[in-house]
Amino acid sequence: MQLFALGLNHHSAPISLRERVAFQPEGLGEALAQLVRERPVREAAILSTCNRTELYCATEQPELVADWLADYHRVELKHISPHLFTLPGDAAVRHMFRVASGLDSMVLGEPQILGQMKQAARQAEAAGTLGTLLHKLFQRTFSVAKEVRSTTAIGANVVSMAAAAVKLCERIFEAMTEQRVLFVGAGEMIELCAAHFAGCTPRQLTVANRTPARAEALAARFGGDAVSLDRLPEVLARYDVVVSCTASPLPIIGLGMVERALKARRHRPMVMVDLAVPRDIESEVDSLDDVFLYTVDDLAHVVESGLGSRQQAVLDAEAIISGQVLSFLHWVEARDAVPAIRALRSQADAVRQSELERALARLARGEDPASVLDALSQGLTNKLIHGPTQYLNRAEGAQVAEATELVRRLFNLDRS
Repeated sequence: MQLFALGLNHHSAPISLRERVAFQPEGLGEALAQLVRERPVREAAILSTCNRTELYCATEQPELVADWLADYHRVELKHISPHLFTLPGDAAVRHMFRVASGLDSMVLGEPQILGQMKQAARQAEAAGTLGTLLHKLFQRTFSVAKEVRSTTAIGANVVSMAAAAVKLCERIFEAMTEQRVLFVGAGEMIELCAAHFAGCTPRQLTVANRTPARAEALAARFGGDAVSLDRLPEVLARYDVVVSCTASPLPIIGLGMVERALKARRHRPMVMVDLAVPRDIESEVDSLDDVFLYTVDDLAHVVESGLGSRQQAVLDAEAIISGQVLSFLHWVEARDAVPAIRALRSQADAVRQSELERALARLARGEDPASVLDALSQGLTNKLIHGPTQYLNRAEGAQVAEATELVRRLFNLDRS
């Protein structure tokens, strides 16, 4: 079975397509089980974030994995094929190392992706689809990411998604201290955004979530208040900034809801940041004159400053990754040789045991120990070199030189 990385991300596909093939966290386990059950896949893991849906698999037929991905999401394969990438072997290993290190992120060096990859590994392990190969690869991936972050400046001055959201708002409003901010959702991304916005001391900070207890707990951390998600249409008009990131498969903020909020605000501008994939805010909202709607794809333009200063860090990180790719591939090759090594050791031990039993029997009969030891050593030598000698004797023509070179390298023979 060969290793493959297959999927699409913000480099290869627009958000409108990425959201169609995103996996819901609660359904990942069953999706993995279905994949290995219905396709010739021995091991599998799925990484699904706002920027990417990627499958890491041990299989000989990656095209059947692409076919399954389309079937699972009820999308015609011809619609996603132009945007899919398939990376085999060393390219797949390098890709995973780069993703975990933040080199492939929309925001260079962002740290969240490492936690998301660890979660992908945990979900695959729980689903029973994480075998020896992928387990080793994930562990090596985490180790490489740690080395990159601890020995290079890739994490210096990182503009995270959360910080980028703040920067976008600051482009519209002169002072965040006068603005009211509403967070829709209470997950990790919203928590990070809340921390960044709280640092700007906005006039009001509110969290809306389906689970009131989670909303209240998060709001309390930043001195804000909480509302139930079903009150969203009622309270939306009060807020100047709306940041949304939920796991809802369908938009929860529609065009009509926003139009009514703008009318109540007398068309004072609103900034809406949609960090969810699939999107939480209907795309038609972007057509409204008084709304500045940003998606995860828009955040890429916020990080231009600071990229130049991190270019040397990127080169350093790529050098680390290249060395670690070779190291991992060496482990894979060594793993492929394990059955042959075991067979060789087993055969050698059988020869040793046979000669030892013969020697002990002769000693028991009272034969001279020196003669017995000499016969033991000759017997071991003859049997251990029988295979290579026979191999050389059977070689003919051009094969003789090749066979001779192989035996010399195997047994470290002095060419002189």
